[in-house]
Amino acid sequence: MASNITTTISQQSSSSSVPLSINAMVGIAILTLAFVLGFPGNLFVVWTVLCRVKKRSVTCLLVLNPSMADAFVLLSGPFFLRYLAGGRGWEFGSAACKLVHYLSSVNMYVSIYLICLMSMDRWLAVSRPFLFHTMRTKRSLLILLLVVWVLALLLSVPMPFYRRLDMRGTFPNNITLSFCVPYHKSKGHRVFQYLFETIMAFLLPFSLINTCNSSTICRLQSAKFQRRAQGSRLILMVICTFAVFWLPYHIVNIIEVVGLLQDSKSAVTVALAARPNVTAFAYFSSAVNPILYVFAGSSHIRQAGFSFMGKLFEATNSENKTTYTFTRSGHINRRCYTPDKHSALNTLLMKLGRLFKSKEKDMSGGVAGKDADELELRTLAIQLN
Repeated sequence: MASNITTTISQQSSSSSVPLSINAMVGIAILTLAFVLGFPGNLFVVWTVLCRVKKRSVTCLLVLNPSMADAFVLLSGPFFLRYLAGGRGWEFGSAACKLVHYLSSVNMYVSIYLICLMSMDRWLAVSRPFLFHTMRTKRSLLILLLVVWVLALLLSVPMPFYRRLDMRGTFPNNITLSFCVPYHKSKGHRVFQYLFETIMAFLLPFSLINTCNSSTICRLQSAKFQRRAQGSRLILMVICTFAVFWLPYHIVNIIEVVGLLQDSKSAVTVALAARPNVTAFAYFSSAVNPILYVFAGSSHIRQAGFSFMGKLFEATNSENKTTYTFTRSGHINRRCYTPDKHSALNTLLMKLGRLFKSKEKDMSGGVAGKDADELELRTLAIQLN
């Protein structure tokens, strides 16, 4: 039936089309810019990570996944541009209408939960350095990435049920067009969709992100550690960018939910008027990260050329090999090695054995050695903590 509708629309609207509104023009400009900058930019990031980075760090792989998701969702850009600029409604059928919005929802959840992983990664590196190095393996990362993708796919399941094709024939020359529009059986479904999106894709994850970053910053400040790693700055830039582009969308969600619950027609009208533009603005967030990477890696452009982004990501790998430990005086000791849990435990056991054996020796001759062993035990205990 969708194909029949499309055929009829094409025949009837060949001589005339629906005039573009100001909102449509703004949406076209944003979507065009997002596709032109974001799609090749994200493909460049994916190519860099897969072909130019020799040793891929965990941060590097965390950057790869949102770039792949962004590139994939930006493929829907031509569909939306045709929808807005063609003046013939939605011509791609009901399945495509549901699919492109489902993929956009998946991308939203994947992006925010990968940012959560990045924030937790940096928090763990500062607060629990030994545990950080023992848990931070490729296998554990792949498991976490799989969990994020499955969670995003599941959380996006309601989206296709809240989209459908709507036939409208109120245009000049009695043209009947189909539009891909939100659909809710009741006010409760409408409230549920927008409230669920705001809680699960913004409030909860950003609460976790803010907690991790606040704890990390406080710990670094208390340790009087002034140097910021390049990878940490990059992650903070990604977090701030995501918040800037998605905050207006979720504010509109809250306004519409409040308007529905309080039966305020003015609030609902404001939300409906603002929704197309804030949605396009949020869509543009998929194009921004490659631009951030270009600015962050600009110092490597002259030296590395097109491989400058690879140099930027390889720098995060060297940072990940650094262990941060806090001394009692409040300072941080940075040790550029990767500790091994088993070797540390074996060393601890050997020291304990030597300490017990020293009890059998003469007390006068073994005091100095015993004190040295006890000092080493304290050092190992601090490392294991």
